[in-house]
Amino acid sequence: MRQSNQPKEMPLISLRLRWWFFLVNLVICISSLELESLSSTPTFGNETDKLALLTIKHHLVDVPNGVLSSWNDSLHFCQWQGVTCSRRRQRVTALRLEGQNLAGSLTPIGNLTFLRELVLSNNHLQGSIPTDIGLLRRMRHLNLSTNSLQGEIPIDLTNCSNLETVDLTRNNLTGQIPFHVGHMSTKLLVLRLGVNGLTGVIPSTLGNLSSLQHLSVAYNHLEGRIPHDLGRLKSLKILYLDVNNLSGTIPPSLYNLSSVIEFVVTDNNLSGNFLSNMRFSFPQLGKLAIALNQFTGIIPDTLSNISGLEVLDVGVNYLTGQVPDSLKVLKDLQWLNADFNNLGRGTSGDLNFLNSLTNISSLRIISLYQNNFGGVLPNSIVNLSTQLQELYLGENKIFGNIPGDIGNLINLTTFGVDQNDLTGVIPTSIGKLQNLKELELSWNRLSGLLPSSLGNLSQLYYLNMSYNNLEGNIPTSLRNCQNMEILLLDHNKLSGSVPENVIGHFYQLRSLYLQKNTFTGILPADVGQLKNLNELLVSDNKLSGEIPRELGSCLVLEYLDMARNSFQGNIPLSFSSLRGIRFLDLSCNNLSGRIPNELEHLLGLLSLNLSYNYLEGEVPSGGVFKNVSEISITGNKKLCGGIPQLQLPPCPIVESAKHGKGKHLSIKIIIAISIGGVSCLASIVASVLLYRRKKTIMKSSSTSLGYGYLRVSYKELLKATCGFASSHLIGMGSFGSVYKGVLSQGKRLVAVKVLNLQQHGASKSFMAECKVLRQIRHRNLLRIITSCSSVDNKGSDFKALVFEFMPNGNLDSWLHHESRNLSFRQRLDIASDVACALDYLHHHCQTPIVHGDLKPSNVLLDDNMVAHVGDFGLAKLIPEATEISSSDHQTSSALLMGSIGYVAPGTLLYVFCSFLKISCEVIALN
Repeated sequence: MRQSNQPKEMPLISLRLRWWFFLVNLVICISSLELESLSSTPTFGNETDKLALLTIKHHLVDVPNGVLSSWNDSLHFCQWQGVTCSRRRQRVTALRLEGQNLAGSLTPIGNLTFLRELVLSNNHLQGSIPTDIGLLRRMRHLNLSTNSLQGEIPIDLTNCSNLETVDLTRNNLTGQIPFHVGHMSTKLLVLRLGVNGLTGVIPSTLGNLSSLQHLSVAYNHLEGRIPHDLGRLKSLKILYLDVNNLSGTIPPSLYNLSSVIEFVVTDNNLSGNFLSNMRFSFPQLGKLAIALNQFTGIIPDTLSNISGLEVLDVGVNYLTGQVPDSLKVLKDLQWLNADFNNLGRGTSGDLNFLNSLTNISSLRIISLYQNNFGGVLPNSIVNLSTQLQELYLGENKIFGNIPGDIGNLINLTTFGVDQNDLTGVIPTSIGKLQNLKELELSWNRLSGLLPSSLGNLSQLYYLNMSYNNLEGNIPTSLRNCQNMEILLLDHNKLSGSVPENVIGHFYQLRSLYLQKNTFTGILPADVGQLKNLNELLVSDNKLSGEIPRELGSCLVLEYLDMARNSFQGNIPLSFSSLRGIRFLDLSCNNLSGRIPNELEHLLGLLSLNLSYNYLEGEVPSGGVFKNVSEISITGNKKLCGGIPQLQLPPCPIVESAKHGKGKHLSIKIIIAISIGGVSCLASIVASVLLYRRKKTIMKSSSTSLGYGYLRVSYKELLKATCGFASSHLIGMGSFGSVYKGVLSQGKRLVAVKVLNLQQHGASKSFMAECKVLRQIRHRNLLRIITSCSSVDNKGSDFKALVFEFMPNGNLDSWLHHESRNLSFRQRLDIASDVACALDYLHHHCQTPIVHGDLKPSNVLLDDNMVAHVGDFGLAKLIPEATEISSSDHQTSSALLMGSIGYVAPGTLLYVFCSFLKISCEVIALN
């Protein structure tokens, strides 16, 4: 049997072995061919990718020995830094060059057809996004954020049907968000277009992106309503629509987005009763930010249902009622901001909810500034989380004492209870707050001494205790606070000397307010060591001795007020070094000697008051001394000369010895009689001028116009406007740009007008506006808060005016906007407001004022739609008709001013009057 079967099995085994060897050889051949192809010359596709990369390199600017230095023929292009290729085909699939300081432009990139990732973020790229980016059909991740790209978002981008993330944040992109962006890709998870210059509306087609989890269009110029189609984004977790011009209410469809974790619509024009309508919406919410809008209603108890809430920011709205105790269940709450509302009833118990917050150990920030909270400051605040860093309770109606154990809040960096009605002493335990940087206790009725424990606050840079009843000396321990930048102790009852070797240790000091106290002795010479000092106000004390000549070393000093003391000696010649000085007041002292001619060269000096001293000799006639309205020298009986408007006696002429004795005597008699008569007349005129000047100063409303108003520096305005970001830009004019900002001092919302000093006439416009604003105050004129004349980070001159922010924009945006409508009554009221403003300017100012550029864009509307006329950069003081003559060298054409292509009616009126030499009072402006 075995022999018979053997011949049949052998052929079968042989056949199987042959088939096996054939397969092995086939695999070896294929592998060798593949290896040969990899080592051989690149195929057409590979060559295309290499050429595309070299084109990109050609248009980029790299730093020496930078990332592109490896892009050369010594390496295969797949080994170039930042390049990733597919393993088999050796095609470029990813290009990642983030944060490499690359400049230049992004060239056509559509030839990299296998590209799946393009990441060029955090560079300095310019130019536009190439349109052929739409050819990259395989691309999943696109990140061009933090560059300087310009132009519009190419509509071709919507052809990339596999995109999962798109990040174009922080560029200079303009135009509208393409309508077809909603058809981009149903796979899209992240769409970030924030911090650009995009305009138009939010496309409703975004609701088609069913997989979208992160949507950010913040910090643009978008307007209109939030589309209700966004309510179809059921996977949405993060929604950022903040810092735009969106209006209307929150669509009810958004309340159904149960997956949302972060909901941010801060700084828009949104309205409605959003918080109350939320009820049980957004159960997963961790961040709710709706500040800087026009929301109404209350903070509801139902917020306690959002158990994971970490940030609750509802500041700067129109919320009323009480803060509910139910917030105590928000165990993860870190940030509670409800400032600038109308919360509370102004009665006891308003702050009881703070007791319920003591169990929230995660709290970092509580801000309740400028509300209507009343009652006693509860002792329970000392039991708040030791992790608390910022506590703002200022500008309310709180009374009582600062709790003695306030030092328990050991991590506090900012404590503000200013503008309340607090009494008692400042507790010594405040010295335990060794992380404290800002302490704001001003405008209360605090008494007692400044505690020496303040010297323990080594990180303190802002200390404001103005307008209290504090007594005693400045503690010498304060010298340890060497980071001090702003020290405000004015309007108290402090006494003793200004301690030597204390103030001089504040090398970063910018503002020192000691006025309205009872300090005695000399002003220490080490004040001259304060190289950053911008403001020094020591008026209304009992200081004596000579003015330290070392003050001339404070080269950035702008405001120096030493009035109403007992300083003696000469005006230091070193004051000629104060090139940035704007306001100098040495009045009501015992100064003697001559007025230094060197003061003529202080070209930035806007106001000089030397009145009521014992100065003598000739008054200079250059610089600030040319303008009688900017100087005051009354009460110095031995002054002479100067410009004729001062009406001072002429300075005596030294006679030659050859003249006879009789003739010499008669000349003396004539001069004596003349001086006597002129002196009487000068006294009368000077008294009138002084009265008018004091009246003007009392009416001043900014630091450019007098003392007693908020002081701001360039750095503070830089911070308030986020570095003058384009996202904060709210308007542009002939001489500069206007930015929206929030001042750290008082958390005040402001509009900052920054002058473009490269523009011809900008400086003149600034001076004209200051000159007009110092004389006017009316409810229908835009109220100025302060001004800033300094240098920027590059050392260039910087000038800005800070005005009250008008939340409803300008009249032009209401008259020429499809989604905004003014009722007949509103139009009538606005017209009436503008008429009242013009009537005041033309008929009720000390000198009639022509606005010179009245137009809808210069009429601002507040939150109650009350009109305020602004922009006085072209305004002009108009003398009476009898004063207008050829001798004034003033022609009618000099009065023509305003926007190109437009002449304001008021301007034409006064030109017409001056041309005919008739009184403008004859013509009614109605």
